[in-house]
Amino acid sequence: MLPDFKQSVKLKYVKLGYHYLVTHGMYLFLTPFVGVLVAQVSSLSPTDLYLLWDHLRFNLISVILCSTLLVFLSTIYFLSRPRPVYLVDFACHKSEDGLKCSRKTFIDRSRLTGLFNEENLAFQTRILERSGLGETTYVPETIMKLQPNPSMAAARKEGEAVMFGAIDELFAKTNLKPKNVGILVVNCSLFNPTPSLSAMIVNHYKLRGNVLSYNLGGMGCSAGLISVDLAKHLLQSHPNSYALVVSTENITLNWYFGNNRSMLVPNCLFRVGGAAILLSNKRPDRSRSKYELIHTVRTHKGADEKCYACVTQEEDADGKIGVSLSKDLMAVAGDALKTNITTLGPLVLPMSEQLLFFLILVGRKLLKMKIKPYIPNFKLAFEHFCIHAGGRAVLDELEKNLQLSEWHMEPSRMTLYRFGNTSSSSLWYELAYTEAKGRIRKGDRIWQIAFGSGFKCNSAVWKALRTVKPAKETNPWMDELENFPITVPRVLPIN
Repeated sequence: MLPDFKQSVKLKYVKLGYHYLVTHGMYLFLTPFVGVLVAQVSSLSPTDLYLLWDHLRFNLISVILCSTLLVFLSTIYFLSRPRPVYLVDFACHKSEDGLKCSRKTFIDRSRLTGLFNEENLAFQTRILERSGLGETTYVPETIMKLQPNPSMAAARKEGEAVMFGAIDELFAKTNLKPKNVGILVVNCSLFNPTPSLSAMIVNHYKLRGNVLSYNLGGMGCSAGLISVDLAKHLLQSHPNSYALVVSTENITLNWYFGNNRSMLVPNCLFRVGGAAILLSNKRPDRSRSKYELIHTVRTHKGADEKCYACVTQEEDADGKIGVSLSKDLMAVAGDALKTNITTLGPLVLPMSEQLLFFLILVGRKLLKMKIKPYIPNFKLAFEHFCIHAGGRAVLDELEKNLQLSEWHMEPSRMTLYRFGNTSSSSLWYELAYTEAKGRIRKGDRIWQIAFGSGFKCNSAVWKALRTVKPAKETNPWMDELENFPITVPRVLPIN
């Protein structure tokens, strides 16, 4: 169970949120001033302008002071205003039908390996039944074989199929030439070959020699938003650029063939998937882009030993490598989520919610009043929620703690059911689902939130620049959209 967010709120994280608001929001306070000044000047008649000139030419000192102040304020405004970052479009990889793996097929293939005892096969069966995954998720080709034989070549083949498939679709949708990509950020937590995955993309698409390429490894399921945040900062300092972000995870070499139960859970949850995202800071691209990036907030709990060690890739007693999940995972995830949400609140919540939250916080912390903590209504700040589809238990607890409706949770639950936990790319399958359902309207705000090893929790806030119409040819949901949403029966947790 996640901790109840209503139990405690740390004031330092609230102050951090307001610090972000002041640091990055100075231009918001200057914009009204500049707007009023421009409107006032534009309303003057020719006679008013002549009288003003006649007055000013005899007050040279006033003219110089006013001009200096105007130039100074204009300089502050333009220098402090961050460069806008637009999401032109994105694409999600959809594997071929031959890689679909039902629950029965999963257990049958596991039994045929002869590596799992019957007790742990039964354990995996129970996990699958309670996981929220459906019967049509995808696993790598190697794992589908009667006798799996993972290798570097097979892992590269999986990586190429996922990444190139998503990038090819993205380039086709945006009509972008590979040579126009100035920034490349790739994230894959567990598979980091040499040459890197980013070099693999540079080689395949023959990207230009001065492309800024980055390869992020070992950063868990929240690395997709870390990549977006990194691309945002690079776009702030490199004008007129395109950034290609590729988020994926590689399953082939990271399938666990032992009998440590804490390492068997990832086998049951993680599936093949990946996404490619095109970001731009070119103002002409605003008219053709889908979204504008409004905020990114990153939370890192790695300084705490319990948080740092709750998700670890290591060897079991027999020397077999797997990803071990600590029993503290849910508590750690809840603490990181609460910190991130508390920091994000001042940036996105309407003033009425912030005032009510602040007054109750002051009453509890300073006046020692015995009143219930107030959890802000984030449904007033966002129309759509894309919560990392890491597992059914986390989604259930977040739905309860954030007081979200089934409609808000639908994209996350359906993504988990149809594609499984695709790690950092799951957020994009969720956004694709929302688009396919025709829910995105101009001005809508979308909150993407993900968490991963380290322990980290990251958020990104997007604003829709236009009403997004479903694209049947390029959306991974469109050919079976009539089957969704489905009702996934709720079950009791495993003892």
